[in-house]
Amino acid sequence: MADFFPAALLPSQDPELLALIAIFLLVSGIVKGFLGIGLPAAGMALLTLIMPPTEAIALLWVPIIVSNAWQFSRAPGRRNIIMDYRWFAGAIFCSILVTSMFIAVYPTALLTVAIGCTMIIFAANQLFGLALPIKAGRSWQIGLGVAAGILGGLSSIWSPPVAMYLLATNTSKERFIGATGFLFLSGCLPLGAGLFVSGLLSASVMLKSLLGLVVVLAGFQIGEALRGRISQDLFRRFVLFGFLVMGLRLVATSLI
Repeated sequence: MADFFPAALLPSQDPELLALIAIFLLVSGIVKGFLGIGLPAAGMALLTLIMPPTEAIALLWVPIIVSNAWQFSRAPGRRNIIMDYRWFAGAIFCSILVTSMFIAVYPTALLTVAIGCTMIIFAANQLFGLALPIKAGRSWQIGLGVAAGILGGLSSIWSPPVAMYLLATNTSKERFIGATGFLFLSGCLPLGAGLFVSGLLSASVMLKSLLGLVVVLAGFQIGEALRGRISQDLFRRFVLFGFLVMGLRLVATSLI
């Protein structure tokens, strides 16, 4: 009985593995706190080095939903954001729900490739200003929302299509932060529902994810504190280059 609670709460009983998980979650929180983006990308890039993609996605669910809820709650003009991007959010909601419901039966190689490709697209978009001839409108929102949801259901990362649309439509910085918070949040609940249906998000996994949230929030505070002391552009480029390399590694290893 004495061993029940540690076994139920901790992702592993191996001290070295636990230490690595804690370090990776802390780093993911630092990235989010410093840059305002990149929590799922950093978490998946690092955690998939030591655990299957499905376990990493489930472990990150609570930190993802809490961080995005917090981000959107601080955004001005939330009602206008919801109305302007409702089609985008609806497409993300539906497609991520359907995709994530079957995540347990997808081949591991498919999940790994999806995570790697999503990270490559994310890093390339942020580093090199990857741009597509995207226009504002319902059809683009629905199309990119479906694409984002499929990526999110496979990898827990649905930010690349969101960022591409907002950047291509010349969204202001303040509105960009609020819109990304809303569109990221719109995918969190269906992702959790899909993970629950697939059997990956049990009560014990939720507890582990809550513990992970504590570590992520500690990293978030560190990241915010470092923001004024380190060149944000240099740190951003360093992190994004790391995402690019790790994404290429995931794709390469899954195809060998």
